[in-house]
Formats: sequence, C-alpha cells, structure tokens
Amino acid sequence: MKITKYIHSCLVFEQNNFKLLVDPGNYTFADGLLSADDFADVSAILITHIHADHLDMDNIKKIIALSNAPVFGNKQVAQALQKEGINAILFTDGVRMFGQMEFKAMPIIHMPLLDSPIPEMTGYVINGNILHSVDSMDASLTQIAGIDLLILPIMAPFCNELQVTQFADALKPKHILPVHDGYAKAFFVKLRSQTYLKHFEARGITFLQPPEAHISNGTTVVFKFAI
Repeated sequence: MKITKYIHSCLVFEQNNFKLLVDPGNYTFADGLLSADDFADVSAILITHIHADHLDMDNIKKIIALSNAPVFGNKQVAQALQKEGINAILFTDGVRMFGQMEFKAMPIIHMPLLDSPIPEMTGYVINGNILHSVDSMDASLTQIAGIDLLILPIMAPFCNELQVTQFADALKPKHILPVHDGYAKAFFVKLRSQTYLKHFEARGITFLQPPEAHISNGTTVVFKFAI
C-alpha cells in the first residue's frame, strides 16, 4: 500500500490501482497548490467528519464530477452532503473493502473545541496495522497498541505537544505519519517535526518527516509512505 499525504489532513491510500481519497478539506486547496484536477482519478472518497478542514464541499463536487467516485461517510457527513445534492454511502462501523484495502470503521471522539459542538467522527484501522485517529487522542484508542503506523494529528487548536506525545507513547506504534499541520509555515512545521523526531526516536518510534523538496509556500504538499 502507498499512502500519500497532501496538505493538512488529506490522504490518498493506494493499492493495485485503487485510490481512496480521504478528507480533502479547505486547507488542502487554500494556497492554490492543489485543485480538484489533482484527484480526478480517485476510485472512492471517504470523509471522516463535517469540519471544513476535512470536507471542502465545493471541491468535493468538482472531484465527483471529474472522477465519478462514490462518497462514503457517517450519518452527519451523509446529511451534510445530501443538502448539497450528493448521495453518500453510510459507513459508520464494521469492515468495508476498498479494492483490496480493508477499512474497519469505528466511532471516535473528536477533541474538545472552544464554543463548538463536537461532530460525529469516524476513525479507521486499515489492513489491521494502521490506525487513522483523525482528530482524536481519546484514551480508548490506546487499546490498539503496537501497530505499524499511527496517522497522528500534531498541530491544532485542540492539542499541544504534550497531549500528542502522551497519546502516541501509549500506542507505541512502529511509525508515525504526522497530519493536521496545515496551519503553520514551513519553518515552524520543520521545528516541530525535529522536536517530535527526537522524542520518538528515543522510544524506538520512527517519526516520518516530509522531504524538504515537498515544502512549498509554507505548506506540506505531498509526502509518500509505503507500507
């Protein structure tokens, strides 16, 4: 499987020519570095929750028009899409195959936000060895310990580096793919990455850093990880 991280929390999971696009949000397209055309060949789209940095409605419409890809999401996501004339396939729990990739869905709790309701959010265990915790660092997820890869939010109004490291340390993954960092300029992402790298290296965890060449206008454009 190849995992490609685009800006902020946008990911593409790819195996045997099947491409699953996850959470193309407004930060993904904000700088004009990416457009719907970059996702014209996706096979399916998966949305974890309704926050705009994970669901950019205008670009979802464009991507669907280009790719004719079906959209999957939880009930709140499906309702939001339905209001825009988009039919979504419900995926709130259980297991679904995307091509040959196995996604086990589970309701997870979004981290608290200032003066904002908590959305319905769905996380995934992928092929039994990858955890996508989305915007959650809930203690209940620590039961999924020792996995190969943790997709981890590292920067947000709802967290700090102590919360991030405590959550990841408890999970003890072999690798960490950082996401949710579209807020910051390149120099700050690099500084934070170096801090996390040092912390996790001491614990035998590989913290994957985006290559310098893939930093543009202060935003991570693309980072590929094969597993």
